[in-house]
Parts: sequence; C-alpha cells; structure tokens
Amino acid sequence: MSTNSMTPEIITMRIPSRLELLSVVDSVTCSVCERMKFDGDSTSLVSMSVIEAGTNAIQHGHHRDATIPVDIEFQIFPDRLEVQVQDRGHGFDIETITGDITTPEHLLDARGRGIYIMRACMDTVDFRFSEIGTLCRLTKRLPAAVPTG
Repeated sequence: MSTNSMTPEIITMRIPSRLELLSVVDSVTCSVCERMKFDGDSTSLVSMSVIEAGTNAIQHGHHRDATIPVDIEFQIFPDRLEVQVQDRGHGFDIETITGDITTPEHLLDARGRGIYIMRACMDTVDFRFSEIGTLCRLTKRLPAAVPTG
C-alpha cells in the first residue's frame, strides 16, 4: 500500500450491467478488505454496501441493459477504503429517498432500503450526479489502533 495518505493505490474494474456479475465484485471487495486487514464484520459491511451500490447502478441506472458498463474503483489509503461505483444513468432526487426505513410508515415499503443499508454500514456515502451519470462513493475507515500495554 502507498505510504502517502494523499495518493491511494487504485484497483479498477468494469462489468456489464448483469446482476450475476456482482459475485465477482464481491470477491474483489472481500480481497481488498482482507488485504487492508479489516475484520470479518467490517468486511461484510463493506461488501454488502458495494453490492448494493452495484445493484442500484444495474437496476436503476442502467435498467439491466448489459451493454452499459458499471465502473467500480477501489481507492486504498493507509487509514481507509473508498469505493466508487459509477453508472451512466440519469440519477435521482436524493431528497425523495426514504430516510429511516425502520419507522412504522415505511416498514412494508417494497423498495428504498439500499441507501439506508449503505449509510448504516459505511462511514460515509456520497452521491454525485452529472451529465455522465451517477457516482456513489462509499468510505470505510480502518479502526484506530488500540494501544497495548
């Protein structure tokens, strides 16, 4: 890994918009987390979030059109992992997304859990919308080292 916190090591992948290929993304995500020494629980949280971001890109951004690629970039910093999932879709109005799906009025909603799950699992979740599509950026920090002795 890079020793300069401003220059991450970068791993990129591009997949067709096919849900069955998310297992490949999951394998890469788990490998990156293992390499960074995330514990099993943190690895599961990161993996779940990356898969959810990929699912959203494929289903909502590309409407499962396998001819349109999804780009995933893993940026490995000494203290954190940043994952960017880019689609070519038109985006969405973030203000219309259900906030807390655990409230009684939203418990039976058929959709709308993905962003909530990502936000619950990751340290930060950001979206950028532009003419080239939607970028979802997920960040998970490594836990601070516990002093021994």
